[in-house]
Amino acid sequence: MKNLIFARRSLLSPSTVVLLLRLVLGLVFFMHGAQKVLGWYGGGGLDGTVNFMGSMGVPPILAYVSSFWEFLGGIGLILGFLTRIWSAGLAINMLVAIILVHSGFFVSEGGIEFALTLMVIAIAVFLMGPGRYSVDHAIGTNARPSDHY
Repeated sequence: MKNLIFARRSLLSPSTVVLLLRLVLGLVFFMHGAQKVLGWYGGGGLDGTVNFMGSMGVPPILAYVSSFWEFLGGIGLILGFLTRIWSAGLAINMLVAIILVHSGFFVSEGGIEFALTLMVIAIAVFLMGPGRYSVDHAIGTNARPSDHY
């Protein structure tokens, strides 16, 4: 147990760690995007989303971009396709959500912690890159050898 707790190296390869982060983040964003775009999982669909965001002063075009970015970005992260582009946009999306929608820290009070967590994971995925288990890696979009861990 001591060797597990105080191990000096990672217990998993960086590619496996980023795969886990990508899959969870992608699933969360896909489901939230599906609520906004398709009305799945109890969501309001595009009309409801555009109306809700419009009530906060968000122009309809940005409501559409945000909704589809979450939906398609979730799929992109799950596949590891255009990983850095999707994760950068999702981090920005969460920053805007924190500024416009959330306040305080507790979910029951509309807190920021969930959006903040998603934003930080998206930033981590952006910084780490897609890893070996990704479409990006398979098609060779990782230009640097350090991305091929």
